[in-house]
Amino acid sequence: MANQRTRSKICVVGACNIDLVSYVPRMPAVGETLHGTRFQIGFGGKGANQAVMAAKLGADVTIIAKLGRDVFGEDTLKNFERFGITTRHVHSTDQAFSGVAPIAVDPQGRNSIIIVTGANDLLTPTEIEAAGPDIAAADVLVCQLEIPLEPNLAALRLAREAGVTTIFNPAPARPELPEEVYRYSDVFCPNETETQLLTGLPVTTLGEAETAARSLLARGAGAVILTLGERGSLVVTPDGAQHVPAEAVQAVDSTGAGDAYVGSLACFLGLGQGLFEAARRAGRIATRSVLQPGTQTSFPSRDEVLELLN
Repeated sequence: MANQRTRSKICVVGACNIDLVSYVPRMPAVGETLHGTRFQIGFGGKGANQAVMAAKLGADVTIIAKLGRDVFGEDTLKNFERFGITTRHVHSTDQAFSGVAPIAVDPQGRNSIIIVTGANDLLTPTEIEAAGPDIAAADVLVCQLEIPLEPNLAALRLAREAGVTTIFNPAPARPELPEEVYRYSDVFCPNETETQLLTGLPVTTLGEAETAARSLLARGAGAVILTLGERGSLVVTPDGAQHVPAEAVQAVDSTGAGDAYVGSLACFLGLGQGLFEAARRAGRIATRSVLQPGTQTSFPSRDEVLELLN
């Protein structure tokens, strides 16, 4: 990893969505109309969320993404600018609307999400290659699966050629990934559901989780950080495994907690922290995010978590 520094440079390739959040007394059954208690619109998309989280912690962030030429796209750009995120590689299209994500949240903070990816699906490898100098200048590149595989692979290849640390978050879950994704991932960071789908193995116990993570290492990943929700995370490398427990809290809204984790992890790795320490601090950031409603609005700022940055 990089030497300790005061400000990390993060490049995120990923999706931008507008979250349409309904708070409900319970999740509706099929065919049921249910009265919600509250509604809000927020900025989301895994790429956007992870970029904003890193920026809120003080990182120098560049995002590579695609938006529709619509009011959601305009507002998303303004939101990035508000956080000081570099947007020179955010492209626009009139061939699709900006991505949206209707979300239902129950009183226990559990969520159900429908993603309509829209313009995110139109980001191309050519547009990634045009951003090559910014990828090469980063300390850490972050990718996920809300955009097509081809631009992800293009970004991972460029980062590997430049010696940039890569984090791959295989979300939303899918059953198969090409071998290249694993080989180009310095840190492969799935949750329980994604791990089970990719490996076909259970993760009910920490022992099972380690076995599943090692099967991902065998596919070529440099290290695996398996996020386990309220159980914390498991950091697995060829040399060993360490469990990182999570603080017990009463969650208000877990939406975006995984993105808070990945964005924080990128920031801490970019600052030169070791894998276990970066995972520990990212877990504490993610835990704080579930104590507030919303997605990006729930992410703590640098001033709120200074003790984790030093």
